[in-house]
Amino acid sequence: MRIGITCYPSYGGSGVVATELGRQLARRGHVVHFITYDVPFRLPRFQENVFFHEVETPSYPLFKHPPYLLALANKMVEVARYAELDILHVHYAIPHATSAYLAREVLEAGGDRRTPAVVTTLHGTDITLVGSEPSFSDIIAFSIDRSDGVTAVSHALRAETLKAFRVRPDIRVIHNFIDPEDYADHDRCDERRCLAGPDRLVVTHISNFRPVKRVEVVVRVFAGAARDLPARLVLIGDGPDVPKARREAARLGVEDRVVFLGRQEQVAGLLAASDVFLLPSVQESFGLAALEAMAARVPVVASRVGGLPEVVGEDEGGFLYDIGDLDGMTAGLRRLLLDDELRRECGQRARERAFRLFSSERVVPEYERCYEEVLALRSGRAG
Repeated sequence: MRIGITCYPSYGGSGVVATELGRQLARRGHVVHFITYDVPFRLPRFQENVFFHEVETPSYPLFKHPPYLLALANKMVEVARYAELDILHVHYAIPHATSAYLAREVLEAGGDRRTPAVVTTLHGTDITLVGSEPSFSDIIAFSIDRSDGVTAVSHALRAETLKAFRVRPDIRVIHNFIDPEDYADHDRCDERRCLAGPDRLVVTHISNFRPVKRVEVVVRVFAGAARDLPARLVLIGDGPDVPKARREAARLGVEDRVVFLGRQEQVAGLLAASDVFLLPSVQESFGLAALEAMAARVPVVASRVGGLPEVVGEDEGGFLYDIGDLDGMTAGLRRLLLDDELRRECGQRARERAFRLFSSERVVPEYERCYEEVLALRSGRAG
């Protein structure tokens, strides 16, 4: 199949999954065209069957804001015609699904022999945060219903979508995934030496440092759990709440034990060099960072929200706690840091769960079946 993929190419779970999906599909013989405003950050080098098309947004004095939705739709039309796309797979309902709908309408109105089917994947923010804005609700529902196929990354997100919007009920759940090859066992001594320094234990957190991630709580839980232990907190990523995390570390007197690494394109080695992963988010539609930690044989201490129970599992990939139970979360982290055997056993169970349920070999074929079904439906309607 010839597949166009549109996502946010910046740091974040949806962009990571969309990019990895494209790479995996290309390995399986499909031709993949990324249509975004920048090269996805997890697409660092040339790969056979993978192409990139930049969306350039015109800047005219007439426009108060750049018309990205229209520029994206126009580029989708161009690439669909040039590459004879079978599928436009967009990640996020707005603006991507809206642009894809518009592009398909333009192609059909123009009498094009081939018009691609539109598949929309919901990742969470487009539903749980953006979707809560009344001004966007109608266009989100419209874009979902006009897609030929819709997927959600967790059962929790599917339920939240159906609760928030009057939309089609046939939303298919296809979980996010990891490539086991990225987490093959090999020497992590350099990363371990860098992260641990003079300390023995490493607690890691990865996010986009936005309020929903509660990075100040990350620091607070670490400070309470490791108050008298030789441990470091390593924060990976960047975002608006980095200053908040720095201030909280200073307030609690642990600033010399908190390391800010900033954005990192490849995190498998850093995670493998960690002991525990901490994710006290107030909402996670899936929790890709937790899955990546589990694949690296690192137990997870996280909130019992959204899709995280589907990923971590109760007492299988780590420990889950209610959002307000910071004492419990602190005690759980401390228990893992103190008990080497428990930490190893929990990490092994986490890895086995990640590979068993969320490997690329298991998940990517589900997307292929989704594509085949929507193409068959469009072909039937056309006939």
